[in-house]
Amino acid sequence: MLLATVCPVDTPLETSRLVLRPFTAADAEQLIALHNDAEVMRYLNGGKPVPRERILGETLPRFVRGDFLAAVEKASGGFVGWFHLRPPEGGPADELELGYRLHRAAWGKGYATEGSLALIDHAFGELGARRVFAQTMAVNLGSRRVMEKCGMRFVRTFFEDWPDPIEGAEQGEVEYELRPEDRHPASP
Repeated sequence: MLLATVCPVDTPLETSRLVLRPFTAADAEQLIALHNDAEVMRYLNGGKPVPRERILGETLPRFVRGDFLAAVEKASGGFVGWFHLRPPEGGPADELELGYRLHRAAWGKGYATEGSLALIDHAFGELGARRVFAQTMAVNLGSRRVMEKCGMRFVRTFFEDWPDPIEGAEQGEVEYELRPEDRHPASP
């Protein structure tokens, strides 16, 4: 039976190289640094800095309540970013949205795929999800590759009406999904 929590992972989840754990207030400075890296935020807000006060007053409290998981590298103990696995607001509880944001130093090392696969496995194996999906800008090829490496398949392109569109918004957003029956037998 699917757990009725916003982020259905309340204890650390380990992969071969990562620990995905609940956020704490001690993660504040790392979160501020992550959300103020122009390249990290390029496909989210056009690379604009996020005010420290907003992160401390809005973002961090939401993350600490359990909506998001801090990703920590086992070898160094360093914060590499975050992941989330949650039902979309107003959506079915057994359809979980996967999301991730990693420091640039963690890009290209397979961490996004590794953490995502662990959460997908948790969604289907422990939570009974009938669907895991992820969305990104169509031009965000790096994120799309992660989704594909996780076995997700392209579902659709759609267009949002953004009040302050960023470069690439004219190409729309894309959605990928994975259902339990579509998983490759070799998937973890």
